[in-house]
Amino acid sequence: MSKNFFFGLAIIFVSGLLNGSFAWPMKYARRWKWENIWLFFTFLALVVLPFLLTLTFVPHLRELYATAPLKELLPALIFGFLWGIAQATFGIGIEAVGMALAIAVVVGLTGFLGSLIPMLVLNPAELFRPRGIALMISLPILILAMILYGMAGLRREKEQAAQSNQSSKPKMSFAAGLGICIFTGVFGALLNFGFAFSGPLQARSVQLGANPAFSTYAVWLLVLMAGFIPNLIYCGYLLFRNRTWGAFGNPGSLRDASMGLAMALLWLGGVLGYGMGSTFFNGSGTSFGFAFLIASTVLVSNLLGLFSGEWEGTTQHTRRLLMSAVIAVVLAMVVLSLGGMF
Repeated sequence: MSKNFFFGLAIIFVSGLLNGSFAWPMKYARRWKWENIWLFFTFLALVVLPFLLTLTFVPHLRELYATAPLKELLPALIFGFLWGIAQATFGIGIEAVGMALAIAVVVGLTGFLGSLIPMLVLNPAELFRPRGIALMISLPILILAMILYGMAGLRREKEQAAQSNQSSKPKMSFAAGLGICIFTGVFGALLNFGFAFSGPLQARSVQLGANPAFSTYAVWLLVLMAGFIPNLIYCGYLLFRNRTWGAFGNPGSLRDASMGLAMALLWLGGVLGYGMGSTFFNGSGTSFGFAFLIASTVLVSNLLGLFSGEWEGTTQHTRRLLMSAVIAVVLAMVVLSLGGMF
């Protein structure tokens, strides 16, 4: 049992708290449409803040990128761009099915693929060690939690619609929203691929004088900036189609901008914290640590969804399904924690 293990686990748990609550401020945006706040949020979270942090904490940044072979840069850029497509559709999924369910489905699929595939490719022998075994046990539990969330979400939609007097407010159907969330979850795993398969670039950053804990910033900068491109394209399209460019100048925009800034700080803090925490798990950080991040993110996001009223007007049976999912997530976190002790 290592102190570093528990320190890394604590960092990743806090990262999950941040990641699981990043969409919360979006509920309080009043003047801006979805495309306004999402573009502002992604610009800050994927471009401005990562650039400033990397410039501050990674020495010789220009030399790092100039001397790195193209093959060391491509994983971060390619996977980052493809993940950016999912980042754009993530906001649509949240709007369609609610924060709690969207994050559960997206993060559940992202966790399964994003944890398992890097271990299979980079550290297959780890599967037969305690951490690998714990990961293999916990992932099906997380998938079970996702299924329970889905069942609860379907029941919630029917029960809330039955109680509403405004039944003819057409919104994206639950099935369509869930499909978007599944697509987002699969492509969302590419965020971790961009990080996990950029080890040589991270090592090069350390050689040039970066602290190992902050050397991950050099990788995240490429991943996130590449991921911004699909968000820019999609939000720009919506701004022109819906003629909502002017919303940026509406009275009260400063308040909505502060909500976008809060989203960026929460989300980026979670991502960078995971990268920092993963360095304490040696070779299994990008799999074992990522799975723990996923579990804590799902737990927090759904508790917030419950407390914010997303589940008002539902029956006890529906809430029992929700709580069963929460219990499953906690169980997965316990299994992961026990696996890391050996």
